[in-house]
Amino acid sequence: MFSDDSSIENFKQLFIELKRFLELQTDYLKLDAIEKLSKLFYIVVLAFLLSSLGMIALFYLMFTCAYLLNDWLNNLAGSFAIVSGLVVFIAFIIFIFRKPLIIEPMVRTLANIFLNNEKNK
Repeated sequence: MFSDDSSIENFKQLFIELKRFLELQTDYLKLDAIEKLSKLFYIVVLAFLLSSLGMIALFYLMFTCAYLLNDWLNNLAGSFAIVSGLVVFIAFIIFIFRKPLIIEPMVRTLANIFLNNEKNK
């Protein structure tokens, strides 16, 4: 059944094509992983930059609010205490609602990057 040369040659060609297919598939998986990791790296860097700039802006905004309150209260220490109490309160609210504000959007973003190939194509 497999004794003629054309059958053996067909199997050799099939094996060569299968080997080439597997090499191409591994190259595709590597490129896909690089693309997804670069998107993830972009998001991490952007989040770091935006949060850093946001914290700097918030820092100066809190000083501005404290000095504005000082004009009304004539008490610099009291105005700084009120502003810092407001910041602690906001931090507490963010901590309580961390799942819908931070965790769920982060998980959704990671899932979109790593699982949804159909939308990207």
